[in-house]
Amino acid sequence: MQCKIPKSIFWYEHYIVQEGKLGMISIIGSGRVGSALAFLCASNTLDDIVLVNKTESEAIGEAMDISNAIPKNSSITISGTSDFSKIRNSEIVVITASSGTYLKSRTEMIGQQVKMLQEISSEVVKFAPNSKVVVVSNPLDVLTYVFLRESKFPKNKVLGVASSLDSSRFQLLLAEELKANQSEIKDAIVLGEHGDSMVPVFSRAMCKDTPVEDLLSEEQKKSITLKLIGYWKKLRDYKARSVFGIAKNTYDVLESISKDKQISIPASVLLEGQYGISDVCIGIPVKISKNGVDGINEIKLSDFELDSLKKSAKIVKEYL
Repeated sequence: MQCKIPKSIFWYEHYIVQEGKLGMISIIGSGRVGSALAFLCASNTLDDIVLVNKTESEAIGEAMDISNAIPKNSSITISGTSDFSKIRNSEIVVITASSGTYLKSRTEMIGQQVKMLQEISSEVVKFAPNSKVVVVSNPLDVLTYVFLRESKFPKNKVLGVASSLDSSRFQLLLAEELKANQSEIKDAIVLGEHGDSMVPVFSRAMCKDTPVEDLLSEEQKKSITLKLIGYWKKLRDYKARSVFGIAKNTYDVLESISKDKQISIPASVLLEGQYGISDVCIGIPVKISKNGVDGINEIKLSDFELDSLKKSAKIVKEYL
């Protein structure tokens, strides 16, 4: 005798979003970065997760796969959809979507990316007006500013994640140059644009309690800076794009907001006079917690670094 299973309980329907849940994390874009981020959130039982993708089948497929990584004693869920109404009540919305693949510069598809961001912004305003928004898509600083402008969200509720990734890369490059373990490099941060005008802050970095500026020549610093700027291109010689680095740096921000664990990292936020810069989003040191951006840290920079930061802000402004 053949057993007939009612369509209403087909097992795959579990992965299709039914209703927005209070406090969930919505990730817009279920490509490599979005799905890697969702995996980290699920495997660490951070919160319920909704993956939103233009092609719904891709979001559902990723949700089905990632659901197998949820710890067995966890009650969190993950689901996929193409319907923005399912992000309703989200505590956090992460934007990882992309309209294509850039090859030479993060700004080469800026027109398409801005249009995409504007469309996403209107959906987030409509369905998740009280959420904190984390922008990951490139050009990062431009899109963070565009979201703020389009959404009119409070400035503390919108930030872009990329400078912390650049800082991780800076730490690694310093360790390689100084033949040290990465853990022995402290306070290696990168500010400014997530792009060619980024500003590695050598003046604050330490290696085994020694300022790195006492250990590096000007030529070495220039070489490290060029390697840092070109890191993403070098990575693409071996794989399609950065995935795990940006996913982990973004996860740290989501955990801070979701669990109210304050962290201090460089992130792209709106400047209103800090560092002598206004009306632009670039990477600067900030404190992040449940409220989003809790404050901006104005750290001491060398004259060269401050001047470079202002030049970086000017370059980003030219795209706005």
